[in-house]
Amino acid sequence: MHEVSAVRARGVSKSFGDIQALDHVDFDVLEGQVHGLVGPNGAGKSTLLGLLLGLAVADGGLLDILGTRVGRGVAVPDGVAGFVDGPGLYPSLTPRQNLAALASLRGRGAGGVDRALEQVGLGDVSDDRVRGFSLGMRQRLGLAAAILTHPRLLVLDEPANGLDPAGTRDVHRVITELADGGTAVVFSSHRMDDLAELCSEVTILNTGRVVFSGPLEKLAAETGELDFRLRTADPVAARRIVGQTPAISPAAAGDASQRQDPDVLVLRGPVRALDELVARLVAAGVGIRELGPVVPPLEAAFLALTGAGDDPAMPGLVGTR
Repeated sequence: MHEVSAVRARGVSKSFGDIQALDHVDFDVLEGQVHGLVGPNGAGKSTLLGLLLGLAVADGGLLDILGTRVGRGVAVPDGVAGFVDGPGLYPSLTPRQNLAALASLRGRGAGGVDRALEQVGLGDVSDDRVRGFSLGMRQRLGLAAAILTHPRLLVLDEPANGLDPAGTRDVHRVITELADGGTAVVFSSHRMDDLAELCSEVTILNTGRVVFSGPLEKLAAETGELDFRLRTADPVAARRIVGQTPAISPAAAGDASQRQDPDVLVLRGPVRALDELVARLVAAGVGIRELGPVVPPLEAAFLALTGAGDDPAMPGLVGTR
């Protein structure tokens, strides 16, 4: 089946004074694809999202959006919607009034307003003033505004920011339904669980450059060795078996859970070596109560590719500006 490109960027660059925000970025998104964009603070994610929304123009390179070559003098075509740095809302208006005003500005009727609010879980508060909304509720309303026009390309900057579990579920459902209907979705996130659940491909930016772009499975496979937490019914026997298993070794001391619980053993090795370890533990009659990565594979790959894990000020996955 022929795959249709919604976004195609080749060698795209953008500077703000002496700051090189994007440095020869290549970027591809297909119709019906959910594509994640991640990176440390200052990596260039917001700048790239802004280019897709037409909020800025690239200094160099080629950028095609929905089949249109955009640049100076050529605006982003109809069919693109979304937000960067949070949705723009009128705090003195209600959600229904906000969306009705937006529909009017775009020359559309207000017939789809109630449906959009219901889709994002704001139907019950559609007549409340937005000024009293939490961050998560504002994010939901921003998504409702973006989907009101039935976009072919949806661009979202941390859409799950500030959401509770129910809100996250609603946003995930809307994004999945849109992609199933052929809409291309590009969103930034610092939550690897969002990427794992929604995205088929991901692009990682660091200091304005692409350090990885491709399927999530490929990213996870490039992780290499990981640290794993192992809890068993017989820690002494488990430690002995770990020492006898090829490519597996005890990790350096420092994991808090290991210090607090002597039954926990933190070990290091490639994912494929765990099969042999599990087989040996089972053969020795050692009950396995817990076995999982200390840092999820996707997050470990992110930290390795961006060098964020080397900064003691960034112990985990950092934000995504």
